[in-house]
Amino acid sequence: MAHALHQEHHFESAICEHLSRHGWLYAEGDAALYDRQNALFLSDLLSWIETTQPDSWQALSKTHGASLPKVLAGRVRKCLNEQGTLEVLRRGVEMVGLKRPLSLVQFKPALGLNPAIQHAYAANRLRVVRQVHHSPNNPKDALDLVLFVNGLAVATAELKSNFTQRVEDAVDQYRFDRHPTPKGGLVEPLLAFPGGALVHFAVSQSEVMMSTQLAGPATRFLPFNRGNQGGAGNALNPFGFATYYLWQEVWQRDSWLEILGRYLIGQRNDRKQLSGVIFPRYHQLDATRKLVADVLENWQMSGPGQCYLIQHSAGSGKTNSIAWTAHFLADLHDARHQKLFDSVLVVSDRNVLDAQLQEAIFDFQRTTGVVATINDEHGSKSAQLSQALKDGKKIIVCTIQTFPFALDAVQKLAATEGKRFAVIADEAHSSQTGEAAAKLKQLLSAEELAELQDGGEIDTEALLALQMSTKASQQNGDGGLTYIAFTATPKQKTLELFGRKDADGMPQAFHVYSMRQAIEEGFILDVLQNYTTYKLAFKLANNGKEYDETQIDKSEALKGIMQWVRLHPYNIAQKVQAVVEHFRENVQPLLNGTAKAMVVVSSRKEAVRWQKAIRAYIARQNYTLGVLAAFSGEINDPDSYPEAVTEHSKLLNPGLKGDIRDAFMAQEYHLLLVANKFQTGFDQPLLCGMYVDKRLGGIQAVQTLSRLNRAHPGKDTTYILDFVNDAEDILAAFKTYYETAQLEATTDPNLVFDLRAKLDASGHYDRFEVDRVAQVETDPKGTQKQLDAAISPVADRLLKRYKALQADKHNADAHKDEAADRKPTRPKAS
Repeated sequence: MAHALHQEHHFESAICEHLSRHGWLYAEGDAALYDRQNALFLSDLLSWIETTQPDSWQALSKTHGASLPKVLAGRVRKCLNEQGTLEVLRRGVEMVGLKRPLSLVQFKPALGLNPAIQHAYAANRLRVVRQVHHSPNNPKDALDLVLFVNGLAVATAELKSNFTQRVEDAVDQYRFDRHPTPKGGLVEPLLAFPGGALVHFAVSQSEVMMSTQLAGPATRFLPFNRGNQGGAGNALNPFGFATYYLWQEVWQRDSWLEILGRYLIGQRNDRKQLSGVIFPRYHQLDATRKLVADVLENWQMSGPGQCYLIQHSAGSGKTNSIAWTAHFLADLHDARHQKLFDSVLVVSDRNVLDAQLQEAIFDFQRTTGVVATINDEHGSKSAQLSQALKDGKKIIVCTIQTFPFALDAVQKLAATEGKRFAVIADEAHSSQTGEAAAKLKQLLSAEELAELQDGGEIDTEALLALQMSTKASQQNGDGGLTYIAFTATPKQKTLELFGRKDADGMPQAFHVYSMRQAIEEGFILDVLQNYTTYKLAFKLANNGKEYDETQIDKSEALKGIMQWVRLHPYNIAQKVQAVVEHFRENVQPLLNGTAKAMVVVSSRKEAVRWQKAIRAYIARQNYTLGVLAAFSGEINDPDSYPEAVTEHSKLLNPGLKGDIRDAFMAQEYHLLLVANKFQTGFDQPLLCGMYVDKRLGGIQAVQTLSRLNRAHPGKDTTYILDFVNDAEDILAAFKTYYETAQLEATTDPNLVFDLRAKLDASGHYDRFEVDRVAQVETDPKGTQKQLDAAISPVADRLLKRYKALQADKHNADAHKDEAADRKPTRPKAS
């Protein structure tokens, strides 16, 4: 009935009916055919084998006769439990009496389709089943949707209607009512890892969440949303549900088979046992697919030579995105089935990338030796690269130190032999010497050059800019190379070289996953929440009194409740005291006492003097705090030490053993002093505090402060105390990459009647919009999709206005408080 359009089953029907019209099998009574014991849709499994593997079907029928369905179901379930659903889908099931494993699905190969493969691919049976009573422990419990491929359950979905519940309610249903291994009960074959469904979706009309491994209350669901104007969630869909992309795009037949065949990656422990499955987040799926499609389109028009900028924030999963990109490009063929790239060159300092690439490709193809790594540990870089190219390695991984040589080599091969390469550049940073550093001087500002000379680091973007700046002068150009740059914070030069011009002629990234979205989705922290300049901290601790070093009485300042902000930052010793006391009071207690902090100073000489001063202060106070100082090269400071020191000198870091990154992970170290090092590319999730005594500008401010944003269990707070910079400058720098847009929320329909008269008078909506909602609600043929499309624009507009008014009120209250603090007070009568 039309008056019940808010109910969840309308949403369920809309999804199933769409799938049934687009290549999926669907029938109302399908749930009765579900094999609960084995979590199979057995009739599809039998039909698939009989259609695509008739010889095997005849052999099995001859051996097992009427018991074949039961025997086959038991064998498949055993393999699922032992090997995992992903492995069984990709490798099949071996059975006695068969010459080859039973294939359970046909994926589309990278290179063409012969008639037999094309027939098998078309025969894949994708089925969606509603209200599946799946549980051997709770027979009445039903999942809203289960997706099958040739009878194997590959996904489940719990749906919620925005009119009655939220997507979080679906998440909680999985966490609290869908335990895969309930205490005292039977293992749930549909839900348990590794033999159950590969992914579980929580879905409302406005949001999607997903998890690849259920674990009761400990289950972690990740957002699977498209994003909304740079933020989390999904944009309104004027024609229906905001989450339409899930069933119309992601679950689209070819798309879904590609995800199962080419995207899912099995994670394994040290014993090579399956421990988890990686399912792409939406932005990863979107970026890699759009990139491959654009490469193919441009190849047909003009061949290789395109440039792509992928601006994905920290927390975006760049390691997996790069692995997928490298794998897809290495296997890419044109319409004539010709391979596009001879090799894919990847530059990255991510320690896990090489292993991730090897693992992913082995998962896809059961092929080893596809990836080669070029470094300084295995002899001549020239010999390594030549051998890798000679061996036909699909993917060649190099560090930033070896990148200039490798890039020069592939450029020469492209120019002289017509070879074609894709170059994927991850953001990486390293100290550079030699020819590359010398050439880079012409691209660096005076400030950047000074930092480089004081042990600073060069990043991949600078090396690419150097290469691109000389490209025009090269006789043969760079036509054989296609560049893809992954970075969270592209420099202006990178945007100019790799960006695509918009309608206004301004360069834009090819694909963006913003810092704001990463923060709102919970993958990184907002480091500006507790950013405080020293002057502001002093003012807050002194009842609005402005900081003025000529009027401060030290003994009186120490009486305040925030002692650390009253210390006079006149020299390093006093800043040291402020840092240590603030760290002990605010940062160290975080993460059950394991939190760490970074101190950013301007030069190597300052790092040496800070280290000496901070160790001396800690010793005087008898504190148990470990401190390390990190910088490149050596520095000679006779006022501190009688000889030149490096970060490995016993005079400077007496307890340091091995790499300073690894040493700082140990429990005995709490503070890390850095000078032109580790301000970029340093991932330490335990970092919760930062003390800045260096002028930071633009992108450097974002990169430096973002060292704190890495998520960690229990980490919800960070602190930054800045001695030098202005808050307005820091905020302006972050806005470049953050993207500011108002957030959206949902409205409470129960308030409509109470507020009707007031809202009618306020002009927040017009009669047409009211009539549109009423027409859908009273139409016997009205759909929930139409209702959502009618009411969402009004709700969105009102909520945005409400948010704006909230912000205005907050700002007004803050300014009122500041004005009150500035009013002079009369002295008390004696």
